[in-house]
Amino acid sequence: MAIFTKDTKLCDVILAEPSVIQVINRFGVFLGVGDSTIKTISIDHDINIDLFLSVLNTYMNRNYFPDKRVDSDFLPGLIDYLEKTDLYYKEILLPNIERHFSFLISKSEQNVENSNLHLLQGFFWEVREEMLHVIERDITIWFPLIDKCIQDKNTEKMNVEDVPFPFDNHLLEEKIGDLINFFVIHLKGDYNHNLCVAVVSALATLEKDVKQNNRIRDRILKPLCQKLLS
Repeated sequence: MAIFTKDTKLCDVILAEPSVIQVINRFGVFLGVGDSTIKTISIDHDINIDLFLSVLNTYMNRNYFPDKRVDSDFLPGLIDYLEKTDLYYKEILLPNIERHFSFLISKSEQNVENSNLHLLQGFFWEVREEMLHVIERDITIWFPLIDKCIQDKNTEKMNVEDVPFPFDNHLLEEKIGDLINFFVIHLKGDYNHNLCVAVVSALATLEKDVKQNNRIRDRILKPLCQKLLS
């Protein structure tokens, strides 16, 4: 995929990959962008253009690595972005999947005993609780700690490798993928096919966003925190 620059029209980015809508929303940018460039959008919304480009390119391109322009001044904006990402999972995506699951089971009620839908729902609940725990840890521990270190230059330094910092969420990513695989390979019995597709689609949306935001944590947040806290 092409690398986006300050002169790229934001509408071209969105049309190339509509899932990026949630990314720009977290920066306070919404649909109706016209044919404005990323530079113009950044100026109009008071966004650090280098951070915006780094996040967009990292999210969209698995082969992209941010360059040296990414520095510690980006951390407040990046933490704000990641907090909004966590809240999106907690308040939108996870409840949406839960509703789809409950509706699927209720509409398959007559035959649910002949299926393994309850087993799959139980697995989702496990994933959900683990994800909410990670989000709570981010919001109540790690993000405030990073903010404190930014504000207080005399904060005692720590080695980022020695703490379970908010970088490696790949186990969650794998578990969501496992749940999708169970649906695809091991689902049995009678069930509502359309509602089942809705559940799998919602899980796939969550998996994709988590995977792409893990890249942002790995390639932008982690190096910045290593620089700040080491």
